[in-house]
Amino acid sequence: MLTLADVSKSYGTRELFSGVSLFVARTDRYGLVGPNGAGKSTLFNLILGEESSDSGVIEWERGADFGFLPQESAPVGDETILGIATNGAKLDMLDENDEDWDIDWTLEPRARKILAGLGFRDPDMDKPAKSFSGGWIMRAHLARLLVSEPALLILDEPTNHLDLEALLWFQDYLTRYPGGLLVVSHDRAFLNALCTGILELRSGTLHRYHGNYDDFVIEKVARQEQLEAQFKSQQREIAHLQKFVDRFGAKASMASRAKSKEKQIDRLKDVAIEEPGEELKRINFRFPQPPRSGLKVVELKHVQQAYGEHVVYRDLNFMAERGQKLALVGPNGAGKSTLLKILADVVSIQGGSRELGSNVFPGYFAQNRGDNLKLNATVMENVMELRTAQNDLTEQQARAILGAFLFRKDDVFKKASVLSGGEKSRLALARLLVDPPNLLLMDEPTTHLDIQSIDALINALKSFEGTFIFISHDVHFIRTLDAHVLHVHSGRLTPYAGNYDYYLEKSKASDARAALTAGFTDARPVQAPVEATEKSKPAAGKATKPTANELRKLREEVGLLEKKVSELETTQSELTAELEDPASYQNGKAMHLNRELTAVVDQISAATTAWETAATRLSELEAL
Repeated sequence: MLTLADVSKSYGTRELFSGVSLFVARTDRYGLVGPNGAGKSTLFNLILGEESSDSGVIEWERGADFGFLPQESAPVGDETILGIATNGAKLDMLDENDEDWDIDWTLEPRARKILAGLGFRDPDMDKPAKSFSGGWIMRAHLARLLVSEPALLILDEPTNHLDLEALLWFQDYLTRYPGGLLVVSHDRAFLNALCTGILELRSGTLHRYHGNYDDFVIEKVARQEQLEAQFKSQQREIAHLQKFVDRFGAKASMASRAKSKEKQIDRLKDVAIEEPGEELKRINFRFPQPPRSGLKVVELKHVQQAYGEHVVYRDLNFMAERGQKLALVGPNGAGKSTLLKILADVVSIQGGSRELGSNVFPGYFAQNRGDNLKLNATVMENVMELRTAQNDLTEQQARAILGAFLFRKDDVFKKASVLSGGEKSRLALARLLVDPPNLLLMDEPTTHLDIQSIDALINALKSFEGTFIFISHDVHFIRTLDAHVLHVHSGRLTPYAGNYDYYLEKSKASDARAALTAGFTDARPVQAPVEATEKSKPAAGKATKPTANELRKLREEVGLLEKKVSELETTQSELTAELEDPASYQNGKAMHLNRELTAVVDQISAATTAWETAATRLSELEAL
């Protein structure tokens, strides 16, 4: 369907890539990955005909069509949402005698079904598209592509503008899509579910891998190890030959042999294997360790919050402690983003109280990156405005911080309003480094970041010593950070005394990503329900309201039990890792490790039962 043969592209003296060859069949599903600056967007532009290659051939099979979704800024005029979705079918080319006339009768129902899957309500579909935000307009253009069903879908970060429920619908739809797929995405789960091949653009070359993203990671490591072995072998051979030349090159009797060795060296250098390593730019940073806060970081008491008649929280109680990493999960509309905004003091609460602990400095990373930035200011001005007497930030220091996030030379004078989604995310992260918070609140922090940048963010957050509360639909991000889960549903919060896999086990969920928006709750809540019914209220004379001291002691007990469970599970993971090491069986440690692991598993079971009992008791007392 699509053929690229020896395609090359340069800008001035910089060669972006050369010798790129690829064949895409109608059933192929490729994910295109690579570091910032590798040329992924340029390659798309060449395929789309928006730019010309310096050399090589790009050919489409006759009759093959494609649909392209840019990363952002799709056009919009006076049409409705439904008008955008049906625009790709070109009904003006049909007449009532055409054998495809029946398309007219099925087009609108199909478009409405797809728009609904992408999150539009039925009344929204007939509203002017320009009355919606850019993200929703992008969804309408995505619907247009799905309705028109081109032979090849070319998608640039299509999941950036989707909430998780729409993303899961879209992913399921693509598994049944009849055409081919070429997609740039940072979402590992998305690539794993859909791709049968991965194309990596790196070091000016397009590398092809079979399988999904996880398969690509495994195969890339194997190739890298092989490359390193070949490189070391080659360097040893060159060093050995050079030693002979240095020793005998000046001797007349050995001159011919030395000359022969020099030619061997030249031949090896002609086919020199590139030294392993990524030479392209990638972000690399660490959060400066913030001031140490008190044990209690933030507490919400009896908070009430509503949007019009929609009550989100009626009696919300919550407390976060120093050093916690909490992932907020739950269905769309449950109040996760609202909770984060309340904790950040971005929205004013309508009832109850929000109390910060001692020496707490919150920092909020909004889902809409523009909310974090001064859009009319330059990149440099966005950082320099954070200068205080305490940090005494200089322009040189600001440039160093921005350089770590790939803003270099004249990039720092760009207006924030013209930055791409990924650049806005990187600038928002850079601002956090200037004045580091010890209570970090992030809403979908990985959106718009490429995979390399996500990995850099994960590494920085692993060593962050403050308190971190976040929302994410990236299961890899949640798992790698080993964050505890706080389930948000129907105005109540349910904590899980362990990481995401522990949450999956306790909640009986079968799909790791779908569980992020699940509405179930298997554990008992730690706060009063949204609205107590007459039946659920304690009977008069049968229960007395606990004292503040009793509640404090029980909360401490719950916290200690939760910590114990977490520590035991860490020990379990360490013992399991040791048992997976072949060396444990060679040195005779395996039997001892097995006994220790059995004891730890029993301790986890007992501690979990005790925690659940205490948490249930606490819930009952708080409801009185």
